[in-house]
Amino acid sequence: MQPSGPEAAIVASGLAKHYGRHVALHELTLTVPRGEVFGFLGPNGAGKTTAVKLLTGLARPTGGHGTVLGRPLGDRDARRRIGYLPELFRFQEWLNAVELLELHAELARYPRHAARRRIPEVIEMVGLAGRGADRVGTFSKGMQQRLGIAQALLCEPELVILDEPTSALDPIGRRDVRDLILDLAAQGTTVFLNSHLLSEVELVCDRVAFVNGGRVVREGRVEELLAAGHELRIRARGVDRSVLAALQARWRVLAQEGERLVVGVADADEAGAVVRCLVDRNVEVLELTPQRTNLEQLFLELVEGGQNGRVDLRTPDPARSSA
Repeated sequence: MQPSGPEAAIVASGLAKHYGRHVALHELTLTVPRGEVFGFLGPNGAGKTTAVKLLTGLARPTGGHGTVLGRPLGDRDARRRIGYLPELFRFQEWLNAVELLELHAELARYPRHAARRRIPEVIEMVGLAGRGADRVGTFSKGMQQRLGIAQALLCEPELVILDEPTSALDPIGRRDVRDLILDLAAQGTTVFLNSHLLSEVELVCDRVAFVNGGRVVREGRVEELLAAGHELRIRARGVDRSVLAALQARWRVLAQEGERLVVGVADADEAGAVVRCLVDRNVEVLELTPQRTNLEQLFLELVEGGQNGRVDLRTPDPARSSA
């Protein structure tokens, strides 16, 4: 964890939230420095939404403590400096885009003269130039997503919290949002990003934290996490428990199913040593494909393989990955 201090946009120490006997968040500890794009990743039910509610002051913690922009959780001054786009949102369909943003500016007590300047800027920033007079009810889901991002950026926040900001967007829209996030970071804005599109997270985030069961199970800079290992995807005959034990003595056996085997190594150059280990034990190696670990593979290893060190080799069901 990065050291806390004046540079920290978010500090959470042992944050917990209980609803009766149900533990929604259990001892979350993390620090997000200012000006960083931070990815907050985890499966459904891991506590991500609960954590965001605590950070934005929409819920009070049962235990632990934290600060946002140097102020205690729920502090009104800090909340005025946060831009937030929830995953599930509904806008007033009878308003046009400009009217909607004017309403949000008024609710945030953003000065009217500043709103008149800022609204055209954010409409253009999110790719809705020329659509300000159109009613929200005529917007596609992707256009409403863009409008939601405009709402989050309206009051020139120091911290922007985006929950699945590209979920309804096509590839062009995802690229636009990716570029926008990078521009915000270049201007010193902190971005706290929840997303299941891990390929997008990998492209924009400085650091990520994987949360499971309400706890951070891995955190670090993206390039360091991905440089920590490679995978060898192997198809082989004759792999038994003694062979797996020999492999596990030197490397990480991430998965094994029939003839399919995934071995984690520190460097792809170790492929030769892995093959020799197999051949020396009378295993017939039919195929070997080196792969660099990506965030999705690391996610699966940490979340699905967290209990027994194994990873499901099947492609994740999109329905399971979309909440």
